[in-house]
Amino acid sequence: MPEYTLAQNDLAQLKEQYAQEADRAEKEFNTKYEEFLNDLKSLTPTIRRKRQEELKQFMESNIRFREEVARLLAQAEQDALTPLQNKINTTLRLIAAEYSLDIILNTDSNACPYLSPAIGEDINDIVRTTLSSSK
Repeated sequence: MPEYTLAQNDLAQLKEQYAQEADRAEKEFNTKYEEFLNDLKSLTPTIRRKRQEELKQFMESNIRFREEVARLLAQAEQDALTPLQNKINTTLRLIAAEYSLDIILNTDSNACPYLSPAIGEDINDIVRTTLSSSK
């Protein structure tokens, strides 16, 4: 399905943007941490505690960002793929009715590595043709 490829490409771009931002934030943290270590001996206890707290908050912020990114990516994937899955399921129901099929198995996950042709029929081409013509 071209729509699936498009959705996958959009999700990959989104993941890349989030990864770049996470990397930028990590580099910024590392730079601040290195500066802190370089200045550590010359800092008064009060300033040292203040900078330690700033580093801690920055690190916690980065952790929260990564957690939020994971949630947002999962939601984006669900939002992108649910309409496609619904379209496939609708198509499969129509094909099942048209061809008087009682069961349609999805063998993509290799859960059913062999089906006897005497009890099953490969409808992949029918599904592809039906999906292609329903654009």
